[in-house]
Amino acid sequence: MQSKQNFKTMCGGQALIEGIMMRGPKKQAVVVRRPDGELEIQEKELHFIKERHPVLGWPLIRGVVNFGGSMAAGVKALLYSAEFFPEEEGADETPSAFEIWLEKKLGSEKAASFFLTLAVILGLAMSVGLFILLPTALGGAVTWLLGENSMLARNLAESLLKILIFVGYLALCSRMKEMKRVFSYHGAEHKTIFCYEAGLPLTVENVRKQPRHHPRCGTSFLFVVIAISILVSTVVFSIWPVHQVLWRMLAHLAMLPVIVGVSYEFNRYVGRHDGPVTRLLTAPGLWLQNFTTFEPDDSMIEVGIKALELVLPEEKGADAW
Repeated sequence: MQSKQNFKTMCGGQALIEGIMMRGPKKQAVVVRRPDGELEIQEKELHFIKERHPVLGWPLIRGVVNFGGSMAAGVKALLYSAEFFPEEEGADETPSAFEIWLEKKLGSEKAASFFLTLAVILGLAMSVGLFILLPTALGGAVTWLLGENSMLARNLAESLLKILIFVGYLALCSRMKEMKRVFSYHGAEHKTIFCYEAGLPLTVENVRKQPRHHPRCGTSFLFVVIAISILVSTVVFSIWPVHQVLWRMLAHLAMLPVIVGVSYEFNRYVGRHDGPVTRLLTAPGLWLQNFTTFEPDDSMIEVGIKALELVLPEEKGADAW
């Protein structure tokens, strides 16, 4: 019984448009609830780059690699789920002249890969711009308006702005009607994982009873990235004072791989250990999940169960984290 309570799976997922993506040790599954109520299922075997290049699985390096891989897989799954829900019924879906030209030049598969890569780059650029570069620019403006020229004031202003922008962004998203259903699927994903880790049969009744806040959530990871970026930048800029906005932005970008790598190792550690200290460390990320997870209905839970079942290994315990 004790082993069941302490079991933690490496399986994890992501909420999609009316669906859930789950990734296990060897497989990935995307399950989408189509408009007609039936389930659309996409499965594939996973092949990790660290299997060919072991150095990419080393601590700190693996965090950056896994983050990039997870983001690409998540965007691809999100675009796939969106195919079943056109924005407007009867809307003209004729491809643009650029899309036709690109497909003619590259072929359909390479064209699709191009748009996927572009979506990942734009998503990453938006995140970095919104949560890292914007606070840097605003921090300079705030300290200038206050007449402060100390590095301490500059670092403090940037730190507070990072947190305010991040929390404000999540709060705003949580109030959007379309996002509420996505966040409900997010809750279904967490509850399903909890049910499995508790050693209970994967039924709607058992899953419904589980908490929707999970310590190994992407929301928690992003908060850790913000928190560690504050600590790292405060130390770096205390040693190497930089006031010029452009140079500070470039410095933040240079520190980003280290920050992501450290954040991954931090989340990996606290996710594997239960205790007063780790519970304290994960508390802010769990609180932020009030914005990004909602209670799912039974049909959403069914999607979560199906997605998880498809990626579980045949050998019991082979997915232990």
